[in-house]
Amino acid sequence: MSSPASSSSAPTKFVMPDLVSHCTIPVRCNRHWKQASVESKRWLFRGGNLSQRKRDAFHGLKAGYLTSMCYPLAGYPQLRVSCDFMNYLFHLDNISDEMNDRGTLGTANTVLNTLYNPHTSRPDSRVGKMTRDYWVRLIATGSPGAQQRFIETFDMFFQAVTQQAMDRANGVIPDLESYISIRRDTSGCKPCWALIEYANNLDLPWEVMDHPIMRGLGEAANDLVTWSNDIFSYNVEQSKGDTHNMIVVVQEQQGLDLQGAVDFVGDLCKSSIDRFHLLRENLPSWGPEIDREVEIYVDGLADWITGSLKWSFESERYFGKTGLEVKRTRVVNLLPRRA
Repeated sequence: MSSPASSSSAPTKFVMPDLVSHCTIPVRCNRHWKQASVESKRWLFRGGNLSQRKRDAFHGLKAGYLTSMCYPLAGYPQLRVSCDFMNYLFHLDNISDEMNDRGTLGTANTVLNTLYNPHTSRPDSRVGKMTRDYWVRLIATGSPGAQQRFIETFDMFFQAVTQQAMDRANGVIPDLESYISIRRDTSGCKPCWALIEYANNLDLPWEVMDHPIMRGLGEAANDLVTWSNDIFSYNVEQSKGDTHNMIVVVQEQQGLDLQGAVDFVGDLCKSSIDRFHLLRENLPSWGPEIDREVEIYVDGLADWITGSLKWSFESERYFGKTGLEVKRTRVVNLLPRRA
């Protein structure tokens, strides 16, 4: 079957799945969100020589608003660190999109060296300095387990992003299984799950975090955030010719047209929300003390599911200023391919 893009009647739009009404988790927002957003952007811009266009993009991104819905109960210092990390993660994502695998490896080495040796490393790059700045604040109160999980999963993020850069350079479109596996790391969600522990001052034991149901909950939340993001970001990515997107993978592998692939990914998103609820109902007990912390952590994953969906339409990252219109109609008009 010929790829839909090359056929004479190339699509001009698609209809998004209705994920918003499938997600019944209430949205919560941190009361410190405005202050944290403003301070965090100031932190990001300091010494960055970012062009006005890039600054405007960060204002439109509303990363602080996303963070405030994902960590609604955090105290101000913890929310601020989480906001800084989120702005920094988007900044890394933006620069890694333009990097080859060597550039990604260099950034990874700087960041990980700083995380492993915060008190002795003296990074001279801006990314290194930013890393050290938020990390020193995080380790002041973060539990050893949360710190360890943050570093390990951030390391996995860089490995996956490097692989993605190699695939992009070689024009490789992975099969669905390989894509799902690498996407769970390129999403950057896993370090954000460690921030749930940090932001809520939790100290969860390894045997709890390693439990198959706890792992499954983290994976279901990651899948929803990530796969829905592939739907939301598809339009901008297709205009740049970027193929690292589940819709492209599904079109290639299942021989579906664009709408068919969007519906397929939408069904996967809905089933990941259902999977999350099912696992949540089957959480084991570790005793009252730990169960209370587990409940806060799992609520934090739920906040990410519902917060990311709400934010995606209110941020300007995917739909410019038309997000609320797109949310209402669910129709996305395809952007022309860039030269």
